[in-house]
Amino acid sequence: MKVAILQYNAGNVQSVRFALERLGVSPIVTYDQQTLISADKIIFPGVGEASTAMQFLKEKQLDKLIPTLKQPFLGICLGMQLMCKFSEEGKTTCLGIFEETVRLFDNSQNLACKVPHIGWNNLQKLKSPLFKGLSENCEVYFVHSYYVPLNSYTIAQTDYLVPFSAALHKKNFFATQFHPEKSATVGEKILQNFLEL
Repeated sequence: MKVAILQYNAGNVQSVRFALERLGVSPIVTYDQQTLISADKIIFPGVGEASTAMQFLKEKQLDKLIPTLKQPFLGICLGMQLMCKFSEEGKTTCLGIFEETVRLFDNSQNLACKVPHIGWNNLQKLKSPLFKGLSENCEVYFVHSYYVPLNSYTIAQTDYLVPFSAALHKKNFFATQFHPEKSATVGEKILQNFLEL
């Protein structure tokens, strides 16, 4: 199985690569269009800032390619946010796979909840083969200041300041706001499930 990690102007590629290697997969890290088109699975990781990441995708014409891909595709954290229509971060027009707006957490009514949201939080209302073998309230690791509100694509939710989308799904496109590659055995199971789709 050929698994590609989409390389772009964002960090976190190494931890995703190591997580896949622990599952016995040697991924290719690339932004080459033909390599991506021919991959069996694609992972779109992300730690970074929306507008600079989108700028890189546009320079490589990946903003046109990504929405047309047909194989299972998994966006992580910033990767998930860039798959939405628009992000408040840098007022960025994104890929538009999910017709949703990414919003900044507002903790003005609850200063005890720090932004960014960093740490372990539980998943609820799981509804996807991505979560096969996992139970309600399993814990995963988050690091983010922006979130996607609950919507028709939501396949798992988490509560921090507001209930928000912890994961999204549309056709062959899956996305998680949390970091499966940093979420211990639960995250490993989610990556394994994605590889088995």
